[in-house]
Amino acid sequence: MRNLLMTVCYDGSNYYGFQTQPGGNTIQDCLEAAIQNLTGETVKIHGSGRTDAGVHARAQPFHFLTSSQIPVERWCLALNGRLPADIRVTSAKEVELDFHARRSAKRKTYRYTINANRFTDVFQRSYQLHHPGKLNVDAMREGLNCLLGTHDYTSFASRHSTKASHVRTIDETRIEVDMSLAVPGTRDQGVIHLYISGNGFLQHMVRIIVGTLLEVGQGKRPPEQMKQILEAKDRKAAGPTAESKGLMLWSVEYEQH
Repeated sequence: MRNLLMTVCYDGSNYYGFQTQPGGNTIQDCLEAAIQNLTGETVKIHGSGRTDAGVHARAQPFHFLTSSQIPVERWCLALNGRLPADIRVTSAKEVELDFHARRSAKRKTYRYTINANRFTDVFQRSYQLHHPGKLNVDAMREGLNCLLGTHDYTSFASRHSTKASHVRTIDETRIEVDMSLAVPGTRDQGVIHLYISGNGFLQHMVRIIVGTLLEVGQGKRPPEQMKQILEAKDRKAAGPTAESKGLMLWSVEYEQH
């Protein structure tokens, strides 16, 4: 038996997230079907975590056990020929049998993208939240920095979260602004990329953080209120949940893999 670790990237627009759901149509379903088509095996893959419906991934690891002897360097091309065009396996390697894509993960990074120009980008509209109104990006940065450290993030978790503990650690945040498509002399503010890295994330956590930061950017909340929201440990204290399409799982890091 072999344990294979692979990385998949996908456009999540047409899927109900990564993990298998009763209604089907998930990234996991497509990957398991492709593996069965290739090897004849019925396998269960284990992802580095879940993504919500409509969320994308630049690099999401997953692993599975297989008795197939297909050389590891042939797996990517073989699976991609059996997958929809919006899902691609980009790497494959053999790892120790006790390696687990989720439990072995040490750090995850998500990116959320906001198009703050006047007009929607036709080519990126499926990957950006369009917000043409004025945003104070410096205030958003200040508010985001309030979330650094180890905290109980109940205020930024879905009310449907089933996790026993909502304590997580966010160790890095940053906001980058790409002005390349902003039209000079207009109200265009560019494309805002918000990055959050930590040891784990709760259901809807990044999207609720973004929805709250948008209120900070609009002047509806002062940036220092983010601390008070954290301390409240109450979902009602935070802002709305931002749309899923702007969110992308950016990277997952392991100690040795």
